[in-house]
Amino acid sequence: MTSDLVRVRSALISVSDKTDLTDFATALAGHGVRLLSTGGTAKALRDAGLEVTDVSEETGFPEMMDGRVKTLHPTVHGGLLALRDNPGHVASMEEHNIAPIDLVVVNLYPFEATVAAGADYDTAIENIDIGGPAMIRSAAKNHRFVSVITDVADYAPFLEAMNANAGQVPYALRQRLAQTAYARTAAYDTAVSTWMAGQIGGDAPRRRTFGGTLAQTLRYGENPHQSAAFYTDGAGTPGVATATQHQGKELSYNNINDTDAAFELVSEFAAADGPACAIIKHANPCGVARGASLKEAYSRAFDCDRTSAFGGIIALNQTLDAETAQEIVQILTEVVIAPDADAGAREIFASKPNLRLLTTGALADPTAAAMAVKQVSGGYLVQDKDTGRLAPEDLKVVTKRAPTEAELTDLMFAWTVAKHVKSNAIVYAKGGATVGVGAGQMSRVDSTRIAARKSQDMADVLGLPAAPTQGSVVASDAFFPFPDGLLTAAEAGATAIIQPGGSVRDDQVIAAADEAGLAMIFTGMRHFRH
Repeated sequence: MTSDLVRVRSALISVSDKTDLTDFATALAGHGVRLLSTGGTAKALRDAGLEVTDVSEETGFPEMMDGRVKTLHPTVHGGLLALRDNPGHVASMEEHNIAPIDLVVVNLYPFEATVAAGADYDTAIENIDIGGPAMIRSAAKNHRFVSVITDVADYAPFLEAMNANAGQVPYALRQRLAQTAYARTAAYDTAVSTWMAGQIGGDAPRRRTFGGTLAQTLRYGENPHQSAAFYTDGAGTPGVATATQHQGKELSYNNINDTDAAFELVSEFAAADGPACAIIKHANPCGVARGASLKEAYSRAFDCDRTSAFGGIIALNQTLDAETAQEIVQILTEVVIAPDADAGAREIFASKPNLRLLTTGALADPTAAAMAVKQVSGGYLVQDKDTGRLAPEDLKVVTKRAPTEAELTDLMFAWTVAKHVKSNAIVYAKGGATVGVGAGQMSRVDSTRIAARKSQDMADVLGLPAAPTQGSVVASDAFFPFPDGLLTAAEAGATAIIQPGGSVRDDQVIAAADEAGLAMIFTGMRHFRH
């Protein structure tokens, strides 16, 4: 029979993160809790005037091997694992002079932070905690009688429970702490195994795990009947997971997904190369542009598809200024994300309290290696993140006419955007701005037609004499299987094409391009995005 309330009489504390340590330990001591500790934690507690027993004194065995062996001892694990209501366990404790330990407070060596700081292999290995996870797992297994804390965030609720129950803690709390503890050790081992897989290299490891820390419980998922939460991986990569939210409602599931897509796209354009803006709706760009100013970049991106931009996500590659902010607040926008925002921009946004403003401190690195993970029934699909980029030597002109310098610049811009459009993807661009985007269609020719139709809509809205696809270039994320898609682009006024090539009908497509007077480049690389 599980006792609901268990008194905490002794606690073993060994932490690398000493945030709020002395306040927490002082509160425990105030409840008459006996404190056991090791190394630097014991010193910090003594410096705070607390009475502490060294674990080595408790075990009768000194710390050794540079601290590698200190808590891996029967006195410690017997005190954690013994069932207090089992006569045989109690007899063993008495026979071997093992005292019960009612609380373990451990937050592990900072392996993740060590690796993130660029430590060498041997240093990283030395920062793999062994004794800590062992104690955590022992305490968590015996949560009928023992509490385990692995996160500073649990100090306050634990003390609240003790204060409310005269130094005792309820079973429900011990259960929750045990679950958190197992998740922490699992995430810790995930960090170690993932790092080692990267160090070893080669093919996919036979076993792969994933870990995360709860950042936000969401109101719902994609739809109101779906529960959802947001977890971070602790990598510290600039983006929606690490951004500071300055105002606005809590981000929703769809907000987070779309904001990530927007920021990943705009990060393709280095701030030093000039202002850029991406506007996203349902994870697809509805407008992307560069400009002489951030305001111009936003305006040009907005003009690509003003209808879809309504209620969208805006990502900028430079510090948001007041002039640009004033333009943005003219329509409903869900989220704006940028490396920073100046005081004038923040003041303007303050008049729109529902508009979320996120700043990241920096752009993401579009070339950084990372894993992309997707769950399917019964398993996970894991692949490298698409960091593919083209160098000039990768480009192969396959038509009689080579692109002009201006066309080539636009082709490279359109290709960069197409990488972030759901396949089948078609992007028309002109003058460093998208003028038509076709996304996610089952047929590539349909994507080509939809993008052209949107360009005509743009002309109608802006009062232009012709669709902006006249004199534009086109990027296709994968090859044209037939000439029809290419000819549709030519009919819309495109003058140059960039595509991977590789179709069995490439000769027919090239011949059609030549007949239409188009310039065409093969990249040898595709950018499927599902």
